Amino acid sequence: MEIERTNNQIIIRLPANVDTDGLQKLIDYLTYKEVTASSVAKQSDVDKLAKESKKGWWDKNRSRFIK
Repeated sequence: MEIERTNNQIIIRLPANVDTDGLQKLIDYLTYKEVTASSVAKQSDVDKLAKESKKGWWDKNRSRFIK
């Protein structure tokens, strides 16, 4: 593995035999960190939004699971 820092980037080079599933999870996490780095949302607001969206989904799909 090689890590290189330039003026505006960090470049990571990995061998081709690295597990791609694990690598994808790492990339997803890093993408999340990049996207949320400048967020001013509070965790309580995020939790509330998640709860509301799950409730909306359940209200729309409940009949598919409970007859």
